[in-house]
Amino acid sequence: MKLLVAGVCGFVGSTLARTWAEAGVPRQITGIDSFARPGSETNRLELRRRGVRVLHADVRSATDCEALPPADFVVDAAANPSVLAGVDGKTSARQLLEHNLLGTINLLEYCRRHRAGLILLSTSRVYSLPPLRALPVQVTDRAYAPVLDGARPPGLSGEGVAEPFSTEPPVSLYGASKRASELLALEYGGTYGFPVWIDRCGLLAGAGQFGRADQGIFAYWINGWLRRRPLSFTGFGGSGHQVRDCLHPADLVPLLDRQMAAGSTDAPRTVNVGGGRVSALSLLQLSDWCRDRLGPHPVAADGQERPFDVPWLVLDAGAARRTWSWAPQRRTTDVLDEILRHAEANPTWLETSAGG
Repeated sequence: MKLLVAGVCGFVGSTLARTWAEAGVPRQITGIDSFARPGSETNRLELRRRGVRVLHADVRSATDCEALPPADFVVDAAANPSVLAGVDGKTSARQLLEHNLLGTINLLEYCRRHRAGLILLSTSRVYSLPPLRALPVQVTDRAYAPVLDGARPPGLSGEGVAEPFSTEPPVSLYGASKRASELLALEYGGTYGFPVWIDRCGLLAGAGQFGRADQGIFAYWINGWLRRRPLSFTGFGGSGHQVRDCLHPADLVPLLDRQMAAGSTDAPRTVNVGGGRVSALSLLQLSDWCRDRLGPHPVAADGQERPFDVPWLVLDAGAARRTWSWAPQRRTTDVLDEILRHAEANPTWLETSAGG
C-alpha cells in the first residue's frame, strides 16, 4: 500500500504518519507539506527518521500536485483548521478557500489521474450554527449539558450531534470550505470511480499540537497554564462552561485502515469521528484538571461573544461504531497527560508553534 499524506508535518498528519510507521505494517508513506505553519518544520526530521518520505509541496499549487509520485490512497490532512479563519484579521477568506477548497480540488485531480482513493478529514464545524447556538443548555457538574426534554433538531441526542444534523449555512467560512470540499470529493469519487471516505472529526488533541487557542484549545490551555500565561474564559458570560469532546488523531488509524481496505461497499461515505460524550470537557473542567496537576493560576472572565462559538458541541460517532467497529481508545485524561509531558519537555512550544 502506497500512502500519500497531505499536511504531513502538521499535528494531525504527522501523528497519523508516525503511528503508521511505528505499526510496522508494510506500506510506503510519502508526505507533503508547504511548511507554511510555524512548528511544522519540527516534524520533518523525526518523520524521515521513521522512514516517511517528506516532500515540499503546496496543495494549493496544481503543478506541485501533478509532480507527486503515484499512491494507492491519499489522506487529506492539509487545511487551515481555525473556525476564525477569514475573519480574524490574520488570514483572508481567499487564503482560507485556497488552503481548504482549492487544495482539496488539486488532490482530487491527483486521485483522478492515478486512480487513488481519498480520505478527507473534515470537521464538526460543518454543522449549522443557528440550531447549535440556540440549543437549550443547563449547567451540570461545571459544564453545559443539553436540555433534551422537548423538541430537538434532527440528528441531536444525548450522545451528541449525528450526521443527519443540519449542515445548512451559516456554518462559518471555515465550515463552508470543508463542507464544499466534502461535496466535491463525493462528486469526484462517484463520477470517476475511485473510493472516497469523509471523516468529520471532533476536537482533536494531543502532544505536539500547535499552540493556538483557535486551533488546539486543550494543548494551548495546558501549555499556557504551565507557563503562567494569561488565560481567559471567552463568551458565555465568561463562565468557562462551554463543552467540546476530545479525540487523539492516532485513534483514527484503525478506522482509516478499514476504510482503505473496504473496496466496493455500501457503507456510508460520511461519518462522525469524535471522542463522544464520555470524553467531553468544559474549559472550567479543564482548568480544574490543570489546577490539580500544576497548582492555581488565575483565569480572567471575558464575556465578549464571538460569532462562531457554540455552548456545546459533542459528536455522536455511533455510525462509525456500527459501520466500522470503531471507537476511540485513549481516555481524555490520557490525552491531557500526554500534552502535559510534551509541554514540560518543550518549554518554548507556544512560541515555536504560534510564531510569536
